[in-house]
Amino acid sequence: MSQIGIQHSFDLGDGRIVTLETGKLAKQADGAVVVKLGSTMILATVVSNKEAKEGVDFLPLTVDYQEKYAATGRFPGGFFRREAKLSDYEVLISRIVDRAMRPLFPDDYHADTQIMLSLISSDKKTMPDALVGLAASAAVAVSDIPFNGPISEVRVGKIDGKLVINPDIDQLALSTIDMIVAASAHDITMVEGEMSEISEVEMLEAIKFAHEAIKVQINAINEFVIKAGSKPKRVYSHEKHDLDLKDAVAKATYDKVYTVAKAGNPNKNERKEAFKAILTEYKATFTADELKDKEALINTYYHGVEYDAVRQATLDTQIRLDGRKTTQIRPIWSEVGYLPGAHGSAIFQRGETQSLTTVTLGTGKDAQLIDGAFYRGETKFILHYNFPGFSTGEAKPNRGPGRREVGHGNLALRALSKVVPTDTPYTVRVVSDILESNGSSSMATVCAGTLALMDAGVKIAKPVTGIAMGLITNDKGEYAVLSDILGDEDHLGDMDFKVCGTKDGITAVQMDLKVNGLPYEVMEKALLQAKDGRLHIMGEILKTIDTPRADYNDNVPRFEVLTIPQEFIGAIIGPGGKVIQDIQKKTNSTISITEVDNTGRVEIFAEVLADLKAAVGRIKAIVAIPEVGEIYEAKVKSIMPYGAFVEFMPGKEGLLHISEYDWKRIDSLEGLVKEGDLVSVKYIGTDPKNGKAKLSRKATIAKPETAPQENKA
Repeated sequence: MSQIGIQHSFDLGDGRIVTLETGKLAKQADGAVVVKLGSTMILATVVSNKEAKEGVDFLPLTVDYQEKYAATGRFPGGFFRREAKLSDYEVLISRIVDRAMRPLFPDDYHADTQIMLSLISSDKKTMPDALVGLAASAAVAVSDIPFNGPISEVRVGKIDGKLVINPDIDQLALSTIDMIVAASAHDITMVEGEMSEISEVEMLEAIKFAHEAIKVQINAINEFVIKAGSKPKRVYSHEKHDLDLKDAVAKATYDKVYTVAKAGNPNKNERKEAFKAILTEYKATFTADELKDKEALINTYYHGVEYDAVRQATLDTQIRLDGRKTTQIRPIWSEVGYLPGAHGSAIFQRGETQSLTTVTLGTGKDAQLIDGAFYRGETKFILHYNFPGFSTGEAKPNRGPGRREVGHGNLALRALSKVVPTDTPYTVRVVSDILESNGSSSMATVCAGTLALMDAGVKIAKPVTGIAMGLITNDKGEYAVLSDILGDEDHLGDMDFKVCGTKDGITAVQMDLKVNGLPYEVMEKALLQAKDGRLHIMGEILKTIDTPRADYNDNVPRFEVLTIPQEFIGAIIGPGGKVIQDIQKKTNSTISITEVDNTGRVEIFAEVLADLKAAVGRIKAIVAIPEVGEIYEAKVKSIMPYGAFVEFMPGKEGLLHISEYDWKRIDSLEGLVKEGDLVSVKYIGTDPKNGKAKLSRKATIAKPETAPQENKA
């Protein structure tokens, strides 16, 4: 007999019913909820340790989203045929939930916490990433884990000018907006998505529309918790404080930190040393024994002083740590063609952030295969982002891209993908190596990517640039929106809002909020200020190169695309691939053939133009249709008693009947021709009985004036 859990259902607003269920699966977790929409089901579990580890002063939160291949009736790829490490897509969904929920745990809650999300069933149309935030928040809500929520999230699209909540995969293909929005009942907490050059007004409308749908879901979570039996939140070990020491640290250091912050030193390292010197000076007032017991608390309290003093200095003066005004962009320089061996390259430097970006153009065979439980296919536009330790002056091992690198690369990819031509036969790979970093290296990647694509000769529709916006607020209602934020401003600020776009509109955004409450008028100001900033950056990079190069670099593989009748595909491939392999080998080319709308699309690539022309010539010869009356140089393939089979065009054979060899009667071709000989023949049509080509040699030579008795064909 099936065990019945506690369920609660609500309408998304369009007749689709979402069901929340608990008490049936994973009952030993602190909280477990299944979210169901149609045949798509997400299992969310949360577990948190009762106590924090000694010395931990942050929230060790882990969020993992994984797709079970059984959910869609598929086998995992790979040798082991089992789910392995998270794919980039799964990492991106995990990051969305993490960024939405992390700020709402209590500041002093430091116990190890793990949220696990599994796609356990799918109808292959409902996008699971639109449900995971709801599932995670509901799982925490039914647990005893302290949380200042609930929150939820939705995807918002725009189809035929109409905003839609949680469009399915088919609808999403037609949408001009693909954006995930997370929020509490009162405040937006996270935004991430891509758009087809929409305006700032459209962006705000979409966010507001999403928020209204989220409020419905939050109300459903609250009702669900009541049904499930609301649990009192656990009592946990709060941080131990010495309030007298806290006051002493503030009294001794606040004014000094405020002075350094107000000085506006543009050198990051010098500012760092100045702040460090204040702390060192204060610690020197203690004996070694005193410091032994108090140093950890002093460091914590001093960080709080930095947080308060730097923020207040910015609000008071509207001048930032590095001396800039709130709307001012750091100095920019750029260069293209720096790497002669690359297909395209660019350096983009903004302040102390530098990206060296390359573009590589490959064939269709270089496309990236995507083998997920929910989606399977390939992509021909790839962007990778690397962030080595030396970019911030740190020595750390290279262990491959982490979640941050995956997320930053994906944001830049989304921003640029809207302008990369979809009809190019090239597979395009962009790689951004961050060589220096002090704020918004992902936006530097967007700018450098635009430059490198144009340097490679990729015919992008329009240049794209990006900017990171920050926010500083206080409890008096004062605020400052900051353009082109520093790393310190990201760390000490209330918002990280990255906006990318062309001169005509926004193509990608990512926003994380660290403060409760962001009025829409402040968000609008940030968007408009971001537009001014990215247009300024656009003007700077276009001084380096303003349009894609007229032709590709010399070392870029050359290509040509041919459209052929579908029936000729087999002739080009040949038996067992013999023909196409021979063409590729002899012309040093790569050939890809796909069927498109009952025709054949042939993409030919070669490193050298002469090789490309040779390969194209051979393919054209195969697909060429013989013309009646044309004379061809035919190669004898085999000889029969009744004539010879000859190849008169590449891949095309016909019978040269013995009666068509000469005007005089011939009983045998023996001694006249042999295999491999070349014979001029005229194409005289097609035999209606078998569709074979009819060829004649005698039609190519003059008929004798007094001809011997002709053969009767």
